[in-house]
Amino acid sequence: MVLPLMQKLQDRIVAANTLLAAYAVPIEGTLGRKHPEEPDETRFPFQRDRDRIIHSLAFRRLKGKTQVFVAGEGDHYRTRLTHSMEVAQISRDIARTMGLNEDLAESIALAHDLGHPPFGHAGEEALDAWMHEHGSHFEHNEQSLRIVTTLETHSSLHTGLNLSFEILEGLMKHRTPHDSPALDHPRKPSLEAQVVNIADEIAYTGHDCDDGLRAGLFDKSALMNTPLAREAYACIVPRGTSFRGALIHLMVSDLYTETERRLALKNIRTLQDIYERAEDCVAFSESMAKKLVELRTFLWNNMYLHPEVRKHSSQGQAIVTELCQRLYAQPNDKVVTLMKVHSCSAEEAVKDYVAGMTDVFATANARDL
Repeated sequence: MVLPLMQKLQDRIVAANTLLAAYAVPIEGTLGRKHPEEPDETRFPFQRDRDRIIHSLAFRRLKGKTQVFVAGEGDHYRTRLTHSMEVAQISRDIARTMGLNEDLAESIALAHDLGHPPFGHAGEEALDAWMHEHGSHFEHNEQSLRIVTTLETHSSLHTGLNLSFEILEGLMKHRTPHDSPALDHPRKPSLEAQVVNIADEIAYTGHDCDDGLRAGLFDKSALMNTPLAREAYACIVPRGTSFRGALIHLMVSDLYTETERRLALKNIRTLQDIYERAEDCVAFSESMAKKLVELRTFLWNNMYLHPEVRKHSSQGQAIVTELCQRLYAQPNDKVVTLMKVHSCSAEEAVKDYVAGMTDVFATANARDL
């Protein structure tokens, strides 16, 4: 039996495309997948990708991974999962306002931090240092790509989630060439990917201020020494919103104005125009960029370098290093399986295993070892 809804899918795609700007990635995409698939009966292509990401093991583990270490304990600090959800929310809103492909932006945002190891950036630094000892390196964007193309499983017919190439390109923030022929062209990211990159900055700038205040690492008076924070606080009363909300509003509003200016200046008319441009079109104004540097310098000095934060970071780095050393010397069943299934070296398997751990799991395993 064929349901009427299924018959209307193509009509829905056509209708949805009429809402997009000419330089947006169309609803059905243009690059396809490594392994061709029959169209879904009800969902748009990037909706299928989003669902595969959300239902992956790597995505669920993000709830147990640190975003930034903060002093004190509580349930309300951001984790890597809640950060990814905030980035997705901001990306969706920006994409919709700009007439871009909302499903594509959301999918890239939800997957952009899948490769982060336990203990935040401290864990990444430790894992990278250990991999350098073995003639390689670790970078979380590359690991995110490896997770969705190799480590996760969606079908018994192939490895990985078989996501659309637009999403894989969106995860390649540093434009590193990869083996896949469809990914080795050094073109500029789509506007949707550019939106996610900057939404990531907007999200962590807002929630790091929020978490820092909640943790007592600094107070409002200290934060007010930065121009952007003063502007945000000035918006709180008339808007009736939170400091974080006001801060995000200022950044997003500036982003719209500057992006519109750049699109007009560069005479952007088509998606191909985006791919061929040397500079990003989605960006902050010079004035906002300067104020953000000042605010992030404040956060660096008063949050990331806070003694309590550094103490927890050092502990996390020690745990990651110890796990890598011991698992490399005596591989457990998980590491051996990774080596066999993916035909990779011992250090690559150890890296994949440790990078996938949550903070609690890594701590418990280090203690057991």
